[in-house]
Amino acid sequence: MNRTLVIGDIHGGLKALVQLLERAEVTPDDQLIFLGDYVDGWSDSANVVTYLIELAKQNTCIFLRGNHDDLTHRWLRDGELNEKWLQHGGQSSIDAYRQFSEEEKEEHIRFFDQMVNYYIDKEERLFVHAGFTNQKGPEEEYTPTPFYWDRTLWEMALCIDPALEPGDIGYPKRLELFKEIFIGHTPVTRIGQTKPFKAANIYNVDTGAAFKGRLSLMDVYSKEVYQSDEVWRLYPSENGRN
Repeated sequence: MNRTLVIGDIHGGLKALVQLLERAEVTPDDQLIFLGDYVDGWSDSANVVTYLIELAKQNTCIFLRGNHDDLTHRWLRDGELNEKWLQHGGQSSIDAYRQFSEEEKEEHIRFFDQMVNYYIDKEERLFVHAGFTNQKGPEEEYTPTPFYWDRTLWEMALCIDPALEPGDIGYPKRLELFKEIFIGHTPVTRIGQTKPFKAANIYNVDTGAAFKGRLSLMDVYSKEVYQSDEVWRLYPSENGRN
């Protein structure tokens, strides 16, 4: 098939990820770009990481770093505990790692180490977990923080007059830098959407898998979308990040 597929925020929902890849009939010929936030939410956070490590042995995979990945990485590597992280899914990751050996944890730390903050393909498409703030582009950011925390890029896209086009006065300079931008981080369920949603040239693929939504995948070229069941139905005895 030789497709390029972009996958939204997983948040520990391994059952949804497996279901999604089966529905999309993913083969080793497909390139997979994951937008981050693999952990914190459902009980399979650590198992998601193990699964992705194995998946990367047969598929070309690009793993972007999300804010939850950064926080879980800091805890695994340094024992750093952030109270807000614990309140927003971090405890589920701590619980998930209780059955893992030190050797397995070290393997996961290496996985987190190797994540990238953003990816730009040959056709000037940007893939990033959250966004960027520098008008000259992500390469000019002074700190990596916006790559996995920024919401202004998405909020700006939602506010743009649909009549504006690149080059028009008032069209944001940040958006003119790329043909297309693919993000996660801010669930589109917040604006009443259930599938990946486009605003300006940004595709938001986070469809609320951490809460009451589904896990989603999009073909970068055809824009065909695949989705899992609502993730909470796959983990009926859990609350996710609710």
